[in-house]
Amino acid sequence: MSLRIYNTLTRDLQAFSPIEPGHVRMYVCGMTVYDLCHLGHARSMVAFDVVQRWLRESGFRVTYVRNITDIDDKIIRRAVENGETIRSLTDRMIDALHQDADALGVQRPTHEPRATEYVPQMLSMIGRLEAKGLAYRAGNGDVNYAVRKFPSYGRLSGKSLDELRAGERVAVDDGKLDPLDPVLWKSAKPTEPADAKWDSEFGAGRPGWHIECSAMACELLGETFDIHGGGADLQFPHHETEIAQSEGASGKTFVNTWMHNGFINIDNEKMSKSLGNFFTIRDVLKAFDAETVRFFVVRSHYRSPLNYSDAHLQDARNALRRLYTALDQVSAEPEAVIDWTGPYAARFKAAMDEDFGTPEAVAVLFDLATEVNKTRSPVLAAQLRALGGCLGLLQGDPKAFLQAGASLDDDAIQQLIEQRAQAKKGKDFAEADRIRNELLAQGIVLKDGSDGTRWEMAS
Repeated sequence: MSLRIYNTLTRDLQAFSPIEPGHVRMYVCGMTVYDLCHLGHARSMVAFDVVQRWLRESGFRVTYVRNITDIDDKIIRRAVENGETIRSLTDRMIDALHQDADALGVQRPTHEPRATEYVPQMLSMIGRLEAKGLAYRAGNGDVNYAVRKFPSYGRLSGKSLDELRAGERVAVDDGKLDPLDPVLWKSAKPTEPADAKWDSEFGAGRPGWHIECSAMACELLGETFDIHGGGADLQFPHHETEIAQSEGASGKTFVNTWMHNGFINIDNEKMSKSLGNFFTIRDVLKAFDAETVRFFVVRSHYRSPLNYSDAHLQDARNALRRLYTALDQVSAEPEAVIDWTGPYAARFKAAMDEDFGTPEAVAVLFDLATEVNKTRSPVLAAQLRALGGCLGLLQGDPKAFLQAGASLDDDAIQQLIEQRAQAKKGKDFAEADRIRNELLAQGIVLKDGSDGTRWEMAS
């Protein structure tokens, strides 16, 4: 079975075939670096890391571009608030991004362009759009894109321009022909710092957000490439506008396959900085190890919503412990070479080839772990580790993982056991289960018996 990917643009699963045989060109929208990355960013980074890993495992050469937006209204505002230069702020946040991504096992992209390094390409694209009558200079000094002159605007989101206008949530800027017209070039304001503006034929200013990705993607991957990804919230207006700008400038199809990952939700509401309901990656890593956080993301399908809670992360940790426990049963593993015709590997491949079906692939890992526990087979253990590696999992030392976090002393453990006993006595079984799971996450297994509860370290 060949790889099939759900294409947001066509709203169906399609057999994937790259434009250049054997070579996949993929662009994923990265972060706007005015603050630390949150768990929603982690989901996008991990989701597309799995995508590029599987493409490579499938024999493709991959040119993977994930951009950095390092000039933006929020960045300017934060730099001014901090009393620092824009470059100082963005350099710090990019370093933090790399630390967080590295901790989560996210491999570096082939190219990681900063928007500020591609302003000439953005100005060139804006010039071509103006020459074609698709861009116009507004009275306030901005240059805008005329969406009504691009007939297919709205096809990615599946809405007409009138429907999109009815749902707009932003005030109309002065000088726009249509409220939906995105800004290509923002005229500089006198109060803005000097490092927030560039000189151009359109006057001093800076690029709009949407044109940044159009220019960087076309410069690094060509005017038509294979895959463009990002979070579902970018579908409109960001990706919709990228299509209009890029195809308007080149006259060619911009992207063949559009992929969008689902949100991480808190109480069924999207996690985001604007809503103030977010957890930074490093906040989460203070309580949970990085591989557990990655496993929490990977075991859900990339397009599905993912609900965040400590309980869900505890469950992910416990599940990951079961896989590492199986590996710990075998003293030595041979060099792993995956035989894709084998029953477990074939099932794993079938799952991943169906739109990167990680839930089904993870289920194969658990079935294989069960067999390792039964047989203590070094060959099966090596296969378990190798298949896990396709998802960026199970590459650590089993004993180290199982013992990590088991830092409670005997008195603390006994106190928790007593609290659990009181909870059971009061019929608060949810609290009793929570305490058991908390101890299990620390590598401590409770054994209930007629003479009370004893504990031991998980093996």
